[in-house]
Amino acid sequence: MSTVNQRISEIGVVPVIKLSNPERDAAPLAKALCAGDVAVAEVTFRAAGADTAIRLMKEACPDMLVGAGTVLTTEQIDRAIAAGAEFIVTPGLDPELVVYAQKKNIPIYPGCTTPTDYHTAYKLGLEVLKFFPAEQSGGLSKIKAMSAPFPMFKVMPTGGISLKNLKEYLSAPVICACGGSYMVTADLIEGGKWDEITDLCKKSREIVKEARNG
Repeated sequence: MSTVNQRISEIGVVPVIKLSNPERDAAPLAKALCAGDVAVAEVTFRAAGADTAIRLMKEACPDMLVGAGTVLTTEQIDRAIAAGAEFIVTPGLDPELVVYAQKKNIPIYPGCTTPTDYHTAYKLGLEVLKFFPAEQSGGLSKIKAMSAPFPMFKVMPTGGISLKNLKEYLSAPVICACGGSYMVTADLIEGGKWDEITDLCKKSREIVKEARNG
């Protein structure tokens, strides 16, 4: 695994973040995540100012691993890299974006849920795939089934992941890490509930350790 892939795998959970007010929330959110031992974040381009949020989070916590999510264009990849992003996540598999990211030497995790997606990803030389939306696309049972013909991939499921099913997912060797927004919901962020976010991160990390060591 690459260094970024390894770091994500070691943490085990990736908060998927949408920030409507990055100037106010990015720095305290980064500190709350790191205080909970989750020093990684996927900041989605679903909200304006995602690149600002990435930059501010990196400034607040320089050792944190911050990436860009819901990336749809090469222009967004450029903006993410300029802001300090260290990985790219796309909702689907767009070979053009994968090749562009590879030329820019930044890891990219495209959303893949079908054998065709996996086969294309194999030809593109990828090693970690996002599986999105996870629960709605068949969940862990489908991920396990897909790993039979494609054992070379580690998978990062996102969509429908919570504290309730996190251990089940992480107990499967095919899972690299789980993405989720349950610890960074709009309600928690808008309310400035940083201690609650830290607590959810700590609970998530406890589950990661239980799953990996059990």
